[in-house]
Parts: sequence; structure tokens; C-alpha cells
Amino acid sequence: MDIAELISKYGFPIVAAVGLGYFVYYIWVWATKEVQPILDEAQVTLIALIDRIRMLDNDLIRLNQKLNTVLQLRGKEITEENRQELIDELEKQQEEKPKPKGFKYK
Repeated sequence: MDIAELISKYGFPIVAAVGLGYFVYYIWVWATKEVQPILDEAQVTLIALIDRIRMLDNDLIRLNQKLNTVLQLRGKEITEENRQELIDELEKQQEEKPKPKGFKYK
């Protein structure tokens, strides 16, 4: 049977509804077999990345607290204007310190 015979026998709305039903079924099968496994894998990757970002954020918070503590112990007031200057000063002091020499083996 071709489409013209089906339309003349059952009518266009019935044939169109059956065709759309098959289309929905085909898309559902494609989505569950092809797309769902890829989405599951991407979700696992996304969760791992979010965990890493949280760890980095926590590390930045800890480093910022340590920097504030060091600057407060040195008696310098921390403001947004002089924060970078104080950081540069600390880095310069770290570079000026003599680096320990390694042990020489005989």
C-alpha cells in the first residue's frame, strides 16, 4: 500500500497521527540509545570538574587568609589599594633570601 491508498482508506488525520507517532518513537529510541550514554559520561566529567573548581577555590581562600595573617603580623594595614604592593614586597623578600644549598656527597 502506498500513502495515497492509506489516505483514501483511513483519512489524512489518521495517517498523519500514525506517522507522527512513529516519528516520536524513533526519536525516543535514538535519544535513549545514542544520546543518554554520552550525557551520562558528560555528567561524570562535569561533576569531577566542579569538585576540582571547589578545591581550587578553597585553596585560594586559604592562601588569601595566610597572606592576610602574614601582613597583619608584620603590622601592615591591608587595603585593596596596597594589596598588590604588599604581595610584590613579600615576593621580593622571598627572592632575596639565600636558597639552601644541597648536600654534597663524597
